[in-house]
Amino acid sequence: MNGAWPVTDLSAALAPLLPGLRVEIVPEIDSTNTELMRRARAGDTAPVLLVAERQTAGRGRLGRPWDSVRGDRPGTQAVALTFSLGLPFAPKDWSGLSLAVGASVADGLDPDGTAGVRLKWPNDLWMADDRKLAGILIETASPVAGSGAAAATAVAPRQLVIGIGINIGPRDAQGLRAPPAWVREWRPDATAGDVLRDIAPPLLRDVLAFGTRGLAPFAERFAARDALRGREVDLSDGTTGQCEGIGWGGELRVRTAAGLQSIVSSDISVRPRRAGD
Repeated sequence: MNGAWPVTDLSAALAPLLPGLRVEIVPEIDSTNTELMRRARAGDTAPVLLVAERQTAGRGRLGRPWDSVRGDRPGTQAVALTFSLGLPFAPKDWSGLSLAVGASVADGLDPDGTAGVRLKWPNDLWMADDRKLAGILIETASPVAGSGAAAATAVAPRQLVIGIGINIGPRDAQGLRAPPAWVREWRPDATAGDVLRDIAPPLLRDVLAFGTRGLAPFAERFAARDALRGREVDLSDGTTGQCEGIGWGGELRVRTAAGLQSIVSSDISVRPRRAGD
């Protein structure tokens, strides 16, 4: 099973960044995020990169499903990469973490920007034609209560779980809110293992950097790929306006009839207005 996955290479690249982090590959699971949240609530907070060859109950933001499959026939390549990174985390400020993660993954997939990978606030990767390439789901769990100084302090790390799903090959668009895009459009020979090897080490490095420096080092990287900036957008609360990019706290700035509004709630969905709308 692990032959298609660069476990040795990944472990060697990740260990210097976070000693003790292990790489796990499973053939099938309900959801990598759900599994790591279960572990955290049971007291297992060891850092881990958990990869699933198939998810049966994957989740995206707002509870939307994100399932993945291997190929339709034995031996065919995976059409999606689904994995979660879990680690204890205590940043100075959590604001904008999903934007930093998005910028890291986008740069790993499209280093020079020629493929046209864009970032849609707060946690999706799109292509320039508004097709969805990948999604990010960030969750946290409180440390298990116990005795000792770590349990007593108010700044004890929370368990951070970052789930990422990336389309590697073509997938059925039925039931999807946005048409799908996939990595093999510009990397025809890419495998899920290749992509994981490319993005996982810089992702961990960037998450650790966010922990000490916050969003500031990533703001320009996000802005360079911002899929909404300068566009008319519709918000799920009925508000419409023109997007003016993100603020330094990761909030989305939208110029509406009532003035400039800062959107901070992840419960609000943002959709760009297309020609003719």
